[in-house]
Amino acid sequence: MGRSRSPVRPKKHLGQHFLKEPSIARRIADVLLATDYDYIIEVGPGTGMLTQFLLEKNKDLILFEVDPESVAYLQSEFHTRYIQDRFSRDLKIIQEDFLHQELTKITRNKPFGIIGNFPYNISSQIVFKMLEYRQFIPELAGMFQKEVAQRICEKPGSRRYGILSVLVQAFYKAEYVFSVPPDVFVPPPKVDSGVIHLRRKTEYHLACDEALFFKVVKTAFNQRRKTLRNSLKTFGLSDNLKEDTIFDRRPEQLDV
Repeated sequence: MGRSRSPVRPKKHLGQHFLKEPSIARRIADVLLATDYDYIIEVGPGTGMLTQFLLEKNKDLILFEVDPESVAYLQSEFHTRYIQDRFSRDLKIIQEDFLHQELTKITRNKPFGIIGNFPYNISSQIVFKMLEYRQFIPELAGMFQKEVAQRICEKPGSRRYGILSVLVQAFYKAEYVFSVPPDVFVPPPKVDSGVIHLRRKTEYHLACDEALFFKVVKTAFNQRRKTLRNSLKTFGLSDNLKEDTIFDRRPEQLDV
C-alpha cells in the first residue's frame, strides 16, 4: 500500500517515536501469528507504519490512538471504504485511551491479538491490561524499551527477573525476538528497543488462588533483597510453613 510522508508531528508528552523503516514494521507484523481469532488490536498506531502490514493479515483491525492529529491522518490514509473494498474486513479507528477501555465490548467477547510500537511510558501498563484480559488474548507482539522487553522475557537468577517476568510467564510463553536501534524512529529515542512475542499457554489458569499469587509476587519483589521469610511476614505464615527452606531464598531465585 503506497503511503506519503507523514505530516504528523511527534508529541513528547505522548511518548511518540514514529517508526520510519517499513522493513522493521513488516518484521514486527510478521511476529504476530494471527491464527484462531478474528480481531487484532493495535495500540498507538501513530502514522500507520505498522498498520499497513497488519491489513495484509485479513483480520478485523481496531486501532487505539489518543492523538487527534494522528487519528485524522489515519482516517485519511486508511480510508474505511478503500480498506473494505480491498480486504473485506472491518477497520475501526478509536480515539480513546486503550488502558481505559472495556475491550471485550469492542470485540464482542471474542478472542483478539494485541500488537504495537508501544509508547514507553505506558508499556508495562499495557502488559498488565493484557493479563487482566488473558482469557481473550492468545498472543501479543510488540516493541518495548529494550530493558523492559528483556525483563519480561528474563529467566530466574538475574537482576532483571522481577514482577513482570513472573506474572507474564505464569500465563504466556515469552520470546525476545529482535532488537531495534534508535535511528529508525522519528525522533530517535535515547535507548534501544526490543520486540517480543507472548503466546498464551495451553493451560493459563493457576492451581492456586490467582489473586493471592499476584499479591505474593508483588510483595516479594518489592523487597527483593530480603528472603521470602522476611518479605512475606505480613501474610502471617504459619510456623510449619516458615520452616520450609524455600523461604530462605530471595524471589529472583525462584521460577514461576
